[in-house]
Amino acid sequence: MRDANFLVREPLLDPKQRILGYQFSWQRPDGSAAAGSEDDQDLVRHAVAGLSDADGNWLLGENLIFLQATPAMLAEPALRALPPHKTVLCMASQDLANAETAAAVRELRSAGYGVSLTDAEALVHDKNLLLLVSRVEIRFGEAEFAAQARIYGALKQSTMRMVGRGISSWKEYDSCASLGMDAFAGNLYATQRPGTQATGLNPVQSMILQLMDMVRKNTDVRQLEAVLKRDAALSYKLLTYINSVGFGLGTEIQSLRHAVTMLGYSPLYRWLSVLLATAGTSAQSPVLMQTAVVRGRFVELLGKSLLPKNEAENLFVVGMFSLLDRLLGMPMETALENIPLSEQVTEALLKRQGIYGPFLSLAEACEKGGNAAIGALADSLFISPAQVNEAHLGALTWAQSLKL
Repeated sequence: MRDANFLVREPLLDPKQRILGYQFSWQRPDGSAAAGSEDDQDLVRHAVAGLSDADGNWLLGENLIFLQATPAMLAEPALRALPPHKTVLCMASQDLANAETAAAVRELRSAGYGVSLTDAEALVHDKNLLLLVSRVEIRFGEAEFAAQARIYGALKQSTMRMVGRGISSWKEYDSCASLGMDAFAGNLYATQRPGTQATGLNPVQSMILQLMDMVRKNTDVRQLEAVLKRDAALSYKLLTYINSVGFGLGTEIQSLRHAVTMLGYSPLYRWLSVLLATAGTSAQSPVLMQTAVVRGRFVELLGKSLLPKNEAENLFVVGMFSLLDRLLGMPMETALENIPLSEQVTEALLKRQGIYGPFLSLAEACEKGGNAAIGALADSLFISPAQVNEAHLGALTWAQSLKL
């Protein structure tokens, strides 16, 4: 495999702001896109190796993956190892005009693979393209509204699914969702949605923060249990998360006391941080929650071989809390006033500096694409692109195992 490129993911949201799937692509250390026959084929092999277990079972649950596809990718044998109904190949009309490529696409479509047309404007001149694809991408902000309207008009009476790209505001998102868009690509979720500003912590979040403070102080487990008993649903959720990843204990954790006895206090703090992320009430919570959990595990895996175990635990909290301002609907400085954290963790969250800051910046760079610092960040941590990619896919599948 070619190990000089970094894997970058872009989430696709459904109309209810839940993650429908991810588009994966390669990025060179300088931030430029990596695209070529060997890169395309290698991307498929990475997806197969990282997103399936040894028995070939899909590890991303209901999430789809979208891959920018070329004729060379269609010829890659590993492509058939990806689950057909979870894989969408994004293709340009120029490639689909080739008779041999079109035949390969028909064969893949009959097997259940999805194909998304990346240049919807081609439909104005050739509606036969609709016979080859299952989705059409409409790019906003790049063409006149009249041109977009013509494309939409050609599609609205069909069963064709539409993917919106270049949506620049939540107002546009809502408008397109009401028109029947099936998916939205991009990082709009990272911006505050108007009307979601919180007036303070909700009761569940306040309880979780109280528990986190008690865990930090190694408070007697009986006092922790007394607080947790106020909310049976919260207690159930906490034990579900702890048991979901196993820890290789060979036994199911039955209670908070059992968890502390078997695992100690430090892992308990990490699961409370996950609970905090999942206790939000804003409309943006699903995608932010998923992203926060992936970040937490991503930076933890990046630091596992470089830092002592307790430092790696801190990295998990850094990744989890990096979206705390948007999850709680308040400035990061205000959010952190409620949580007792070490100076190093706070420095990473507020400034992306200190021992943990570069790990967080690297994880964030793998979410956006086009980040010219991605190679330098990995070099500064003495982490190879292959290690970053392994941690990235490992974090995605781990987060899925929590069944958030």
